[in-house]
Amino acid sequence: MDASIAPASRAAVVTPNDSAIVGARALYIGTAGDVAIAVRRDMDPVIFRSVPAGTILPVHAAIVALTGTTASNIIALF
Repeated sequence: MDASIAPASRAAVVTPNDSAIVGARALYIGTAGDVAIAVRRDMDPVIFRSVPAGTILPVHAAIVALTGTTASNIIALF
């Protein structure tokens, strides 16, 4: 199966940080709130507003920034 469309095979807890590289292919949001994501480390984060609990955001997340993130219990999917 093409790795770009295969289901996630690993997961890890995310602690939002303005500079730490996560490199996830998707994020599970456990507790509702805003999520600030930089899709590449050389780009400014974009804030996904009011993400409901239980949502899987199918977006590459190089960085999950602390600044702008109010959601919690975030899981990175690889």
